Amino acid sequence: MDTTPPRVVLNGTTLTVGELITLVDGAAVPEVAPEARERAVRSFRTGRRLAAAGRLYGRGTGVGAHRAVSVDADDERAHGLRVLRSHAGGAGALLPARQVRAMLAIRANQLLAGGSGIHPGFIDALTEALRLGVHPAVNEYGAVGTGDLTALAQTGLTLLGERPWEESGLGGRIGSNGLTVSTGSAGLGAAAAPAPPEAVAAPAPVGPPAAPAPPGSVPDGVVPAPPGSVPEGVVPAPRGGVPEVLDTGAGADVAAVLDGIPARTGTPPLGAPARTSLPAPVTLRPGDALALLSSNALALGQAALGLHGVDRLLRATHAVAALALAAVSGSAEAYAAPVHALRPYPGAVRAAGEVRRLLGLPDRPENSGRRIQDPYGFRAFPQVHGCALDAAERLREVVEAEINCPSENPLLALDGTAAYHHGGFFAAPLGHALETVNLTLLQTAQLSAARLTALGDPALTGLPAFLAAGPASSSGTMILEYTAHSALAELRSCAAPASVGHAVLSRGLEEAASFAGQAARQTLRAAEAYRTVLACELVSAVRALRMHAVPPQIAVFTVVDEALPDGTDDRPLTGDVTVAAELLRLLAQF
Repeated sequence: MDTTPPRVVLNGTTLTVGELITLVDGAAVPEVAPEARERAVRSFRTGRRLAAAGRLYGRGTGVGAHRAVSVDADDERAHGLRVLRSHAGGAGALLPARQVRAMLAIRANQLLAGGSGIHPGFIDALTEALRLGVHPAVNEYGAVGTGDLTALAQTGLTLLGERPWEESGLGGRIGSNGLTVSTGSAGLGAAAAPAPPEAVAAPAPVGPPAAPAPPGSVPDGVVPAPPGSVPEGVVPAPRGGVPEVLDTGAGADVAAVLDGIPARTGTPPLGAPARTSLPAPVTLRPGDALALLSSNALALGQAALGLHGVDRLLRATHAVAALALAAVSGSAEAYAAPVHALRPYPGAVRAAGEVRRLLGLPDRPENSGRRIQDPYGFRAFPQVHGCALDAAERLREVVEAEINCPSENPLLALDGTAAYHHGGFFAAPLGHALETVNLTLLQTAQLSAARLTALGDPALTGLPAFLAAGPASSSGTMILEYTAHSALAELRSCAAPASVGHAVLSRGLEEAASFAGQAARQTLRAAEAYRTVLACELVSAVRALRMHAVPPQIAVFTVVDEALPDGTDDRPLTGDVTVAAELLRLLAQF
C-alpha cells in the first residue's frame, strides 16, 4: 500500500484554504513548482539590479521613520541583520504550532509570487521547515495589521540559525546541532504557551532541588560546541559589533553559480532520509530582511484557521437547527424555496435548503406545525444564518487573494522594470472580512441560544419544563442556558470590531492600523465559544426528540441519538456537552 502523503504544490497563485490546512496539519507536504521558483529567481535578480541603479526602501535606506537615512552599499548586509534583530521584539505567549506553520506556508507561497526580490534560499528553508515538522518560536503580540514584523523577524533569525527551532508535533526546542533541548524555559524572553492536555507529561517526582550545574556545563543530550566556535558562515564581530554573514558553499561565487542560487527542482523524494533534522541556515543578503518582513502572513494564517473552524460549525448548525425545529414541531413554511427565491441571498437560500434536505421536506412544505408561525430562532434562521455563510465565503475570497499575491513594499514588477513603494501591506480587506464573520457569527449564535431556551419551554414543546423527568422540581437542562450564555458573552466580546482601534507609530509616519491580526484572534476565540453554544442546543434538541412519542426517522437524528448519553435524570451535563461538541465535526459532513 502506498503510504506516500499527498503533495500541495506551492506556485504563488493557486493555494486554497483547504490545501493550506492540509499543510498545517501535516496531512500533505509542500512542493515548490519549478516555474514559481524560477519567478522568484528572476525577482531576486531584479531587486539586485534595481538597487544598484538607485536606492530601494529598506535596502539602501533605514526603515519606518528612518526611511530617509541612507545605508552605505557595503553596510547593506549588516543593516539587514540589524533590522531582523531589532524587530524580533514580540512578547506574550508563544503561538501554537498550527498558527506558525500556517504563517510559514503562506509566506513561502507569497514569495513565490515573485514581487519581493528575496533570495530563493528563504523559500527553500520555509518549505523545508514544513516538511521536517519544525517551526520558529513566535510570540503572540507584536503586530497591528500593517505587517507581522515581529513574527517574521523571529522567523528570519531562526532561518539564519540564530534562534532555535520548535518541534511542531512534540513542543520541544531544537538547537543548532539538531538535538531536542528541554523546554523548561522558553529562553526567548517569554514563557511558552501551555501544551494541550493530551500533550502534557506527568509531573516530575518532587524531591530536593538539584545541585547547580558547574560553570560552562551544558544540558544533558546536547553536544557542546568547541570553545569560541560560531555558526558556519558567520564571522565573529568585535565586542558590540555586527558579525559578517558570508556566502559559503555552492553559493559563494554569486556570478558563477546562478547568482548564488542553488538549483532546486522540487521537494526531495518522500521517504528518503533527510540530510539533517533542521533546515540548513540561510545566508542573509542585501534586501532579504525587509523582503521577508513585508507581509501579514501570520494574520492570514490565523484567519485561515479561524475560517476553517467557523465554516465547519456553520455547516453543523444546519443539522442542529433542523433537529431543534423538529423537536418543537415547528413550521417549515419559513424554509420554503419560493420564499427565498424572491430574495435570493446565497447564504439564506443555502441555509433554508439544507434544513429542508436534512428533514426530508419538499421545496414547498405545508405548515404541519403546532403554530401559525414560530419564534425568530426558528422562523428567521435562514436570514440570520445565511449572513454568516455569506461572510465566511467573503473571508475565504479575501484570504485566498492575499495568500496568492505579493504584498511586499517595495513591490518589484514581474517584468523587472520597476519597483513600487506602496501600502498594500495595510490589511484593511482582511480585517473587515474577519469582523463581518465575527458579527454574523454572534447573530447566529444568539439564535442558537434562543432555540435552546425554546426547547425548555412546555408551551412550545408540549414536554416537561427543561426536558426534566422525575419530581416536578427537577432542573433537567436548565443549566445549559447559563452555559450557553456564558459562551455567548465571549462571542459578544469577540464581535467588538478591532478596527475601531487607533495607533500612531514611528514618529507619526504610520498614523493608522488595521488590527487584522487582532480580528483574526477574535475569530479563533469566537469559533470555540460558538462550538459550546451549539453543543448545548444539540444536547437539548436530542433529549426533546427522545421524549417524543415517535422520534423522527432521519439519518442525522439516528447518528446523534446513538452517540449522546441516555437518561433524563438530574445529573451533570458536562459530559453530554463534550460529546455533542465532538459530534459537530461529524454533523458538518451531513
